Amino acid sequence: MIRETEWFKSSYSDNGNSNECVEVAAESGAVHVRDSKDLSVPELAFGESAWAGFVSYAAGR
Repeated sequence: MIRETEWFKSSYSDNGNSNECVEVAAESGAVHVRDSKDLSVPELAFGESAWAGFVSYAAGR
């Protein structure tokens, strides 16, 4: 059975009513990021430690 990826929109994206945002999906060993405006563009994937470093850096800004 193939499980569909569950994407989450940023809480800063127009209260979730906009399709112009970044979405993330966490899977075992990786975090995937995509642009909800253009789903034809391939998503990016980051290792868990790289994503944690980015989030930590972004939270400090």
